[in-house]
Amino acid sequence: MIKLCIATGHFYQPQETQINFHIQNLFGGASAILCENPFHDDPFGKPYMAWMPPKPTNPTLSEKLTQLRQKVHNLRTYRTARVPHGAGRNKVEAFLRNNQIDVVLGEFGNTSMRVAPVVHAMGIPMFSYFRGADASSQLQVPFRAAAYGRMMGQLDGVFAVAQFLFDELAARGVKHPNSHVVPSGVNTDLFLPGDKRPTSFLAVGRFVEKKRPDITVTAFCKAAQDNPTARLEMIGDGPLLEQCQALAKSHGMSDRVIFHGAKPHAFVREKLAETEIFLQHSVVAKNKNTEGLPTAIQEAMSAGMMIISTRHAGIPEAVIEGENGFLVDEHDADGFLSCIRKALGSPDQTPVIGARNRVKAQESYDNRKLIKKVEREITAVVERRRAVATTP
Repeated sequence: MIKLCIATGHFYQPQETQINFHIQNLFGGASAILCENPFHDDPFGKPYMAWMPPKPTNPTLSEKLTQLRQKVHNLRTYRTARVPHGAGRNKVEAFLRNNQIDVVLGEFGNTSMRVAPVVHAMGIPMFSYFRGADASSQLQVPFRAAAYGRMMGQLDGVFAVAQFLFDELAARGVKHPNSHVVPSGVNTDLFLPGDKRPTSFLAVGRFVEKKRPDITVTAFCKAAQDNPTARLEMIGDGPLLEQCQALAKSHGMSDRVIFHGAKPHAFVREKLAETEIFLQHSVVAKNKNTEGLPTAIQEAMSAGMMIISTRHAGIPEAVIEGENGFLVDEHDADGFLSCIRKALGSPDQTPVIGARNRVKAQESYDNRKLIKKVEREITAVVERRRAVATTP
């Protein structure tokens, strides 16, 4: 039996469905959770602690100087200032010992780099999981690539949801010999195809720059001018929502572009099941933030949908052009429009491509299969460590 501790950032966060899936299911359920800052009460009933101490309200000069010295030490040693130290470090060590932890999995590279020095010094195996921004926009942070590089020597293995993220890290000289691409995946028994409405489109995600929902709305509205039955539904909220609503209105499509706002996962599943075509125009944001391999695309594939998206991050690893969907370059609004028109002009192909995606999701993106791969790689390291420890 392996006792796992998952280290993450803010806990608990409902939107981090894949982190929560790991907490509930890896090795039968994590034995403990180590987080930087608590966010909400823990719904899983697991032992957990937050290692970031609250800032003193009126720190003395001595306290300020002590804190500054520790930050400088951490930056010199680890290239990151937020490694637990002093009493905080002692509490982390006691927490891991008291829960008899065999291995730590750091969810997100930036969280992993802060706790890895402590875990490594205790002789406990540790892995890190890169998921998107931590291997894209985070690399723009001063010293971040250097911190990751130092962390790699303290880790026993690394996972990423897409090869693209490993490539981004390697371009900065950050590599680990025990690296594995394991997408987040979905439960293919929950995300099922239903009775599809012809010429129906769906987009799911935050209305933010890296998803360019304005391109999605504009391209759909132009394509729908020639197809009176076409309809787009969008789920999510964010700073670009009002702009997109105004775009739909300006094209006279307020009745055919439906904005649902943020909705529970069950609502998303229902819409995926009944919709034919999934739209997502992902791009690299100005701050270099990217996707990994979007969970929404994996969910849409599991629900038997055609995918129209972009050649961005890990998306081309899942969507093969002409086989299970269409891709365009980032910001190619005309190309996106052309793909929507192509889908509308080939109604017989849409269910065929959707069926291919369903099969591919079952084979490659079922999270119950993927979690077994994570368990196998972690188990191999833990067992090797145990064998060495018991060798006379």
